[in-house]
Amino acid sequence: MAIFICPHCGNSDTRYIGIKNGTSYCRRCLLMQEEPKVFHRDYPPTFVKADINYPLTSEQNKIAKTVSKNYLNHTNTLIYAVCGAGKTELVFDAIKEALARGEIVGFTIPRREVVIEIYYRLVSAFPSIDITLVYGGNTTKLEGQIVVLTTHQLYRYKNYFDLLIFDEIDAFPYSGDFVLEAMFYRSVRGSYVIMSATPSKKLLKTFATNGVVLTLFTRFHHHQMPVPKLIIIAFLFEYLLVLLTLKRMLKNEKSVLVFAPTISQAETLFAFLRLAVKGGNLVHSKRQNVSEIIKAFKRREYSFLVTTTVLERGITIRGLQVIIFHADHALFDSSTLIQISGRVGRKKDEPDGEVILIAKNISQAIKEAIDDISDKNTYLQNMYAKRSIADYGDSS
Repeated sequence: MAIFICPHCGNSDTRYIGIKNGTSYCRRCLLMQEEPKVFHRDYPPTFVKADINYPLTSEQNKIAKTVSKNYLNHTNTLIYAVCGAGKTELVFDAIKEALARGEIVGFTIPRREVVIEIYYRLVSAFPSIDITLVYGGNTTKLEGQIVVLTTHQLYRYKNYFDLLIFDEIDAFPYSGDFVLEAMFYRSVRGSYVIMSATPSKKLLKTFATNGVVLTLFTRFHHHQMPVPKLIIIAFLFEYLLVLLTLKRMLKNEKSVLVFAPTISQAETLFAFLRLAVKGGNLVHSKRQNVSEIIKAFKRREYSFLVTTTVLERGITIRGLQVIIFHADHALFDSSTLIQISGRVGRKKDEPDGEVILIAKNISQAIKEAIDDISDKNTYLQNMYAKRSIADYGDSS
């Protein structure tokens, strides 16, 4: 009997293959088997400049030019950059090249909240371009010169994007999902750019042999990423420590995110904190009006939020501080801890801040996250030291 290979996702695992009326079908991507629509692809060459509020650093500009060159040479690129490095702006040159050739650009991210934020950043940068936003519940308009979409919506676009940019490839729910990965590669007509602050060893190895890896361990304002401070404390006292730390941060008029590993722990922690501290709110995937709460927090209508990892990415607020409750929990892997730490110090006028890890033990993930951030900061120190010697000579 011939082996059935799904024409949609490439699955051949018999555990996910069913038979109906004598015909084999794939249960793995059943909800994504809608036949891709025939889209309008005839866009005229459009020559634009990207409107950004600040000039790129020399390092950013060098990488941006290389990404654009790789795109023109049909070479795939991985941008390995720390949180707050300004990754989005690194692909603007390549986007301009694609638009100038009348080609179609996709910009995909796993999480809807981040997709919406990127959409508005692109609208601001390319105001004259037809940019479309696509996510679950917002699929009325699917075509555009630039399509910004969640990874779940890629199944609609078979062999469609001349340039596909994928930010936060390591994020839930894409990471480890066979079907979403298949839909990503299926939607690419030309080449792609992947961006991540925490790429897997597998991804780095893949690009080392089939593509180009570009690294940027410098934040755009040249300040180091804050190294998390770990506090080991006994059970129950950790609630009191969170409260005292939160009060101290709020006294300095800082906005604070307090991360908890699960919804139940977030709710319990918020119920405790709200008894002593006013002006907070709670955010997790089951809460109503999450987007409105986040917008209010950015307007400083709330001084602190207790949240799950739903806010580990895609939020940038001046003066933000972070507390991670039960940081040794299994749900906080090293990538998540690095991403959460990366929320701090992202603004040029307040580039520093605190990341406090509260735990009963030091987990392997905590150790790896602290070591990773420290190693990158050491790399920067050494790089700037070499530049100083080259520019001014060794005074010894």
